[in-house]
Amino acid sequence: MRNCDCDPLALTTAVNTLAVSIAARLNDDDLTLLGALLTQLGDTLETIAAQRERCAPKG
Repeated sequence: MRNCDCDPLALTTAVNTLAVSIAARLNDDDLTLLGALLTQLGDTLETIAAQRERCAPKG
């Protein structure tokens, strides 16, 4: 995922489309749980990325 030439609007449109598609197939309880799980996943990935950046050798 190093392609910096991608269209940010296309990316947000794709994410929105995916969210709408998932939401259409889940009941409210399952949707709430999935949202919480994905939020936790995103937060954890950000924490790992921040730690990697901080601990990376300075060159």
